[in-house]
Amino acid sequence: MKRPTDSRSTDLCGKCVGLCCRYFALAIDKPETRRDFEDIRWYLLHEDSTVFVEDGQWYLQINRKCRALLPDNRCAIYEKRPPICRSYNTEKCDWHGDEYEYEHVFVDPDDVARYATEYLSKKRKRQAARKRRTAATAKKGRQLRVRRTGSARRPRIAIPLLKSA
Repeated sequence: MKRPTDSRSTDLCGKCVGLCCRYFALAIDKPETRRDFEDIRWYLLHEDSTVFVEDGQWYLQINRKCRALLPDNRCAIYEKRPPICRSYNTEKCDWHGDEYEYEHVFVDPDDVARYATEYLSKKRKRQAARKRRTAATAKKGRQLRVRRTGSARRPRIAIPLLKSA
């Protein structure tokens, strides 16, 4: 993707078109149930929203520019900007950063619905297999206990001592 530029400047911030000021992303819990996926589908029904997965973490991204971004892409409240803006530096800048490598990106509610169906189906199969393995292990353990206790419960035969005359 070719990044837009402001050719009037030579320094990075002067070239900036406020890419980082045009969206925000919030970490969300990884969906595990049909209801969780329905919530994500609801997010995506709203304009300018995206859900993505990066390094196993799920995020809700809202693509809306900051109200303090001026037409020339400078910050109108720079001296009083929030701490999250103050902590942002050019090392993390979208301008010169590499392209993102997302594991998944969802922009359409139907895409997440299809993903949910596939994910939940695989999850049910894994749970069923785990349950079968657990049942087999438990059955094997019961058989071993029965054998052990069976041999330990043999009745003892008391042999009376004969008195010698």
